[in-house]
Amino acid sequence: MQFATGSVGKALANCNRGGYDLLQAMPQRPFDDQNCSIARTLEIVGERWTLLVMREVLLGGRRFGDIRRSLGVAPNILSDRLATLVEHGLLTRRRYSERPEAHEYVPTRKGVDLNAVLVALLQWGDRHASPAGPPRVLVHSACGHDAEPALHCGHCGAVLEPGELKVRPGPGADERQRAQPLLPI
Repeated sequence: MQFATGSVGKALANCNRGGYDLLQAMPQRPFDDQNCSIARTLEIVGERWTLLVMREVLLGGRRFGDIRRSLGVAPNILSDRLATLVEHGLLTRRRYSERPEAHEYVPTRKGVDLNAVLVALLQWGDRHASPAGPPRVLVHSACGHDAEPALHCGHCGAVLEPGELKVRPGPGADERQRAQPLLPI
């Protein structure tokens, strides 16, 4: 296998060192200057393959080989993503065999909480990126019928429709954010 030359080839050769966006072949700028939960989340799960690795683990794939076969991801990339997810507490690495030594990856509570993000991405993809229809359908395990998870108001329980949400400064807001009024989403 031969690597391309020039700036794209250099970016490909350095892709696993972190901080590179292969689509743009440029270093990514960190989100350190943003007081934003979305930006902080993307610092952890925003790399290519990371959410798909979490999808596989949450669907029951626990072993490196199984995840790799399911995704078709290069072993070095998968190792990097799994290490990041363990480092940030979304997965734990647990030995299941001593001879040969082998490990599995188990979601933590923090990892399971990411399921809501995956469901939101699945729903968006079903609506906007799946011309033949949804490849998988969510099913409510209690009743066995198709499910359509939705946002609900924490106070009155009403289903929230697009345009019915606003955002206000929270306890972690900085001075600039506290000066902003209630903003529509």
